[in-house]
Amino acid sequence: MIQKDHTKNDLKGSRRLVDFSQLRAARALTGLSQPEVAEAAGVSVPTLKRAEAGGPIKVAEETIEAIAKALERAGVEFIPENGGGAGVRMKKRKR
Repeated sequence: MIQKDHTKNDLKGSRRLVDFSQLRAARALTGLSQPEVAEAAGVSVPTLKRAEAGGPIKVAEETIEAIAKALERAGVEFIPENGGGAGVRMKKRKR
């Protein structure tokens, strides 16, 4: 389980927003359920589903940022577009 973060820290690395496929992939890497991520991000499950779907109903930038931060706290690192495509990976664990 991941904890809620009530601070306003920026996303690690690039300040650009992550896209829906990165959110979906990041949650899959963590093994967390949609209800777990939604709770940690302070959003509803339907909102998380819309964010992960990337469909015609848009999700506010602040909401995307809250979801991404929750996933970062769970150990995910978002990789910015750098010519090789944007992605996600698990952070290296400190020894």
